[in-house]
Amino acid sequence: MREMMMTAILAVLAGCGSADEAGNRAASVAAPAGPVAMPAAPAGQAMDATATDSRAVPVLGAVKTYGDWTVGCDNGGACMMASLLPEGDVEGSLTMSVTRDPGLPGAVRIAIATRDQAEASAVTIDGKPIGGTAQDGKLTGDAAAAIATAIANATTMQARDGKGAAIGTISLKGASAALRYIDDRQGRAGTTSAVVAKGKATTTPPTPALPVIVALTPGGTVARPSAAQVTAMKQQADCDLPDGVDMTPQTAAIGGGKTLVMLPCSTGAYNLSSALFVMDDAGVSPARTDAVSGFTEGDTPGPVAFVVNGDFADGVLTSYAKGRGIGDCGVSQSFVWDGTMLRLSGQEIMDECRGNTDTIPVWRARVVRR
Repeated sequence: MREMMMTAILAVLAGCGSADEAGNRAASVAAPAGPVAMPAAPAGQAMDATATDSRAVPVLGAVKTYGDWTVGCDNGGACMMASLLPEGDVEGSLTMSVTRDPGLPGAVRIAIATRDQAEASAVTIDGKPIGGTAQDGKLTGDAAAAIATAIANATTMQARDGKGAAIGTISLKGASAALRYIDDRQGRAGTTSAVVAKGKATTTPPTPALPVIVALTPGGTVARPSAAQVTAMKQQADCDLPDGVDMTPQTAAIGGGKTLVMLPCSTGAYNLSSALFVMDDAGVSPARTDAVSGFTEGDTPGPVAFVVNGDFADGVLTSYAKGRGIGDCGVSQSFVWDGTMLRLSGQEIMDECRGNTDTIPVWRARVVRR
């Protein structure tokens, strides 16, 4: 199959893998059996028969890199900055993320992660303890705010375990610029709530309203594509799996008499791309999406949409295109079915393959079910 890449996001991230790995991954994709009845809304999503769909076209937030930090904000004004291992550093394992909510008070959260067994319990910044004791590497409230303020004007940061032993350092190169970017994007520049770009103004930063997607509550009877239909879908999607790899599609009842079909179509070293189709009594057709998914080229969805390492659960279709096997770069997406097309309800990205497995939210929507 043609190699599909998500332009400007994962242009250098995809890899090719072995047939053995492809077979193991594809074999794990199985079709659910029997009717599916889900009268209630999926967890975390509200039922609202009166809600109006915003019909918003997804516009992804920008992601910027300053030195050893990457930062981005979503359309709801939530921002996150993530530390990166310095260029050429293959030994480091310690990373940190700082998230800030929009508006006031604009809560700050800190998360420190390692790839070994060590757990960060405290940090020192320019040799001084800041922020108190972390729980599972996480700090919130005043402790997190104190760390964010301190790293804006510091040169060194060190994490320590529960016994006080140093477990690693986090580069602060670019941290001040990333914090200033958040101040600007959240409308805090020149106000008392800014971290770096402080001023005397006490105006409340705006909190953009999230677009609303009115999605169907999934349920009904799962349809099963025939062998002839699978062959036709394979040809339409230009699938190319190694011989012996199971192409059994994953299917799910998505409501309104429709069945979503995820057809295993191509593989890489750590990615399985599946083509998306929708079945009903009239036959099978490519699923429509309102945003580019998977590794599809260009800025608009192609004739056949794909997800990578996809799954459908609780009424949400997910895609996670990994840039490297350790998962320190890539794109994760979620889609919901509105009765006509799959709508992007969330997207997160990390486009720097430099040790941090966190992903930065760049799009969110509020999903209500009917």
